[in-house]
Amino acid sequence: MDTGFTAIADSNAKVLILGSMPSVQSLQQQQYYAHPRNAFWPIMARLFKFDLNLNYSTRCQKLQQHNIAVWDVLKACQRQGSLDQNIDANSMIVNDFNAFFQHHPSIQQLLFNGGKAENVFKQHVVRNLNKPFKSLSQARLPSTSPAHAAQSLDEKYLIWQKALFQ
Repeated sequence: MDTGFTAIADSNAKVLILGSMPSVQSLQQQQYYAHPRNAFWPIMARLFKFDLNLNYSTRCQKLQQHNIAVWDVLKACQRQGSLDQNIDANSMIVNDFNAFFQHHPSIQQLLFNGGKAENVFKQHVVRNLNKPFKSLSQARLPSTSPAHAAQSLDEKYLIWQKALFQ
């Protein structure tokens, strides 16, 4: 059973970016979006104008300075490799979103990093959310995973930019 990470978030966070579950490489490095071909950090660095080569903790601080939180829908699951399609549906344990939203009351928007995060959230989280949290703005964005190469980095960047700065 793989176990995910705690959220990158402070009490001022307004946007929560949700992935499904950290990749094998992310779990090994204990860093969100650690695969070198994942577009997440290049997109964030470009959007928020910071150096992509900053160390991980500083990149996380840069996101927090822009009121961005990062987490995953799944707290734990069994999966062969890193692909979302290989997650064993019977093993999925979702994170406690009611507690998260109570501790981060400024969250206004949920951005799903890909379809799996959105689908698991809607199927396994929404029904258990306290009523005020069910009305948060939500949008699915193209996955930054290297497994989703149908769109270029520039195409993904423009969609993420529009979602974050609309």
